[in-house]
Amino acid sequence: MFSTLIVARMDAGSRQDVAELFGSFDTTEMPHLMGTRRRQLFSYRGLYFHLQDFESERGHESIEATKTDPRFVRISDDLKPFIEAYDPRTWRSPADAMADRFYHWEAAE
Repeated sequence: MFSTLIVARMDAGSRQDVAELFGSFDTTEMPHLMGTRRRQLFSYRGLYFHLQDFESERGHESIEATKTDPRFVRISDDLKPFIEAYDPRTWRSPADAMADRFYHWEAAE
């Protein structure tokens, strides 16, 4: 499994709106097309964290392949009133908001 973590800014009062947008999006075939296995959204003191787990290491490629899909474009537009880039000066795409994992541990099965 492969995970990405997007960090942005969000007012805590927007949590329900954002959850509803993703709730609708995740009932479509888009998560399957993107290879998404799990999505978790977190907020902390004005920050937004979007943890997404993918079927394989090709998660970035899957997102790139679907980002022109009208459903992907629509949710991106619908989220704009609620989610703001962490650093608007450098943001060009979701890849610019992805945290770098520098440590990983996993329990043996």
